This record gives sequence, structure tokens and C-alpha cells, in this order.
Amino acid sequence: LHTAYRRQRQMCIRDRPEGGGVVRDRVVVTQPSAGEFKAFDATCPHQGCAVDTVTTEAIICPCHDSRFDPADGSVVQGPATEGLTARTATVDGDVVSVS
Repeated sequence: LHTAYRRQRQMCIRDRPEGGGVVRDRVVVTQPSAGEFKAFDATCPHQGCAVDTVTTEAIICPCHDSRFDPADGSVVQGPATEGLTARTATVDGDVVSVS
């Protein structure tokens, strides 16, 4: 994790494996395909729990097992009926910034 992340919400690209992602400070950053980064608010819209796991297939909420697509944040499995709120992921060199 890039040392400036907590202050500026930045992460090193090498910390985001292709097809995977990470949850930090209530933000999810995924890399659905090489060089493509997506960011989402980590708050599950079902009951406000924080999602905590990212796999190649889903972003997972531990409270009621809602699952979201890592590429666009849409619902893959309920009980959530709305997707995760998208954030903006900007790549500059080997750093991903989230706003």
C-alpha cells in the first residue's frame, strides 16, 4: 500500500492484482482487466455494513453475503437490491488515486 494512501487515497498499482482488488478506509479498488481500475464506496447499500472481501468474481459483504460485480459494482447476489456507489479512480504512473 502506498504510504500516502491514508492522506490522499492513493495506492500503488502493483498492490492491485489483475482480476482482484482491495478494501481500504471504506473504499474498494478493483482491477477487472489489465490497466483498468474501478473504485467504489465500500458501504453495502443493503444495511450499511462495509464490504470486506474482493475475489475475481465478487466484492462481498460479510453481514448478509450480498455480492457485487468488481467491474461495475452492480448486484450479483442479494439481499442488496442496489449496487455499490461508484467513485473515480485515476491512474498517474504507478499510483491509483480515488476521489
